[in-house]
Amino acid sequence: QVQLEESGGGLVQAGGSLTLSCVRSIRTFSSDAMGWFRQAPGKEREFVAAVTVNSGVINYADFVKGRFTISKDNTKNTVSLQMNSLKPEDTAVYRCAAGTSLTLLKLGRPDYWGRGTQVTVSS
Repeated sequence: QVQLEESGGGLVQAGGSLTLSCVRSIRTFSSDAMGWFRQAPGKEREFVAAVTVNSGVINYADFVKGRFTISKDNTKNTVSLQMNSLKPEDTAVYRCAAGTSLTLLKLGRPDYWGRGTQVTVSS
């Protein structure tokens, strides 16, 4: 069964915006950190952003600071990624992840992965 489900991907022109959302299931409720990764064809998976569910501590990758914003809604069990000023280099499959700690999640060791949503930015 799907533990994390992403939505909001699509095709957008450079400079545009998209908002990605991730809904978590009951099985992921023991995880304290949720975040986003991305991977383009032929490239390594990259950490994008993460937030702790309980305290709201936020971490961003350097390449998205000032453009992307991560947020959470504990009532709705969702985590969102607002992406502004998108560039063609942002084109990738974006995946939601949940893990025990922020540190392990950032290192690419979450307990759960979403299936991913495609983001394509045209020039």
